[in-house]
Amino acid sequence: MTLPIRRHRVPAQGGPWPARPWDPFTELQQLWDQMGRLFEQGGETETAAWRPMAETEETEEAYIVRAELPGLKREDIQVELDGNQLCVSGEISEEDKGRTLRRRTGKFVYRTILPNDADMEHIDGELTDGVLTVHVPKTEQGRARRIEIKG
Repeated sequence: MTLPIRRHRVPAQGGPWPARPWDPFTELQQLWDQMGRLFEQGGETETAAWRPMAETEETEEAYIVRAELPGLKREDIQVELDGNQLCVSGEISEEDKGRTLRRRTGKFVYRTILPNDADMEHIDGELTDGVLTVHVPKTEQGRARRIEIKG
């Protein structure tokens, strides 16, 4: 048994349909390529950078950012503030084979936007047991306070 094969008709000169048939897969591939180029242009300048596991927490007094950076020393980590963007970056070099477990190597970057009520002048960081903790206090205006009702 032979199955019918769909053949594309060649339109007459100036016919009502396009000269070539519509192929959704070709259009999808073109869209995928365009999105990839957009992300390459708008993303990190370091294409090999990876993002460490991190979490943020808000308390009444501060914002806290924690990032897992096992095996790193203080000298290997940079914490920078650009406007209201907090950036934690650095590089993990490959170690000689020994008693350490294999882990990610190369450059890493973690970025987060701090709220407007963050006190940018009093940020501090601490590295303990492979966890970087960045403490960002809130300004007095940003802290919650109880309002007394009169009457």
